[in-house]
Amino acid sequence: MKIQSVGIKDIQIPVRIREKTGGLQNSGATVSLQVSMPGEYSDSCVHTFTAVLNKYMDEMSVTMFPELLAEVKEGLRAESARLVMSFPYFIEKQAPVSKTRSLMEYECSFIGELGTSNEFILSVIVPITTLCPCSKEISEAGAHNQRAEVTLNVKFKKFIWVEDLIRLIEESASCELWALLKRPDEKFVTERAYEHPMFVEDVVRKVAVSALDDPRITWFSASVESFESIHKHSAYAYVDSNEIR
Repeated sequence: MKIQSVGIKDIQIPVRIREKTGGLQNSGATVSLQVSMPGEYSDSCVHTFTAVLNKYMDEMSVTMFPELLAEVKEGLRAESARLVMSFPYFIEKQAPVSKTRSLMEYECSFIGELGTSNEFILSVIVPITTLCPCSKEISEAGAHNQRAEVTLNVKFKKFIWVEDLIRLIEESASCELWALLKRPDEKFVTERAYEHPMFVEDVVRKVAVSALDDPRITWFSASVESFESIHKHSAYAYVDSNEIR
């Protein structure tokens, strides 16, 4: 019986991620690594997988994926190799008024495949604030606002930083978020969102326009889920660049 693929799933490893500022950030990653069935080499799969991951975990970036996957593919004589690595990434941010410093967490993923198809995807999930335009329009005072999450997946022809994608998304929201705010900051965030009311459709369109304008990005998909504050359900919007070009 032919087995399509073998691998390891959800292994936890420490990694160091290259930052845009030039430093290395220590993080913990969840990794899944698969290859097309390597036949007589199947007994050595786990050993090869873990050895290669240990070799590269001291400095991980999307640019290293081709080399890492090529090493796995060659070592097991496989037709293709695929790696998915998800990890929390922290950026120090200053609150908008008080300038209080805090670390904001973002969920990121590197996804790569070599062999059957050669593709590398960078994915980020960014929390934001949205404020309902209809609620603002019909209310004498106030409008309902909520936390939302934007998921952006991109393929690229020139290296792009995680920080660049996060910034692109935060600039497309009613307001960005901070991990720590004082009272003057809360006033700023509340008023900023009120001045920039947006549906999930508005956010996903704005993200899409910015992604289309970035010459480094060759493909993207973007989704926005709003965890509604006055409804039991979430609001959702999605766009794929293949459908809008």
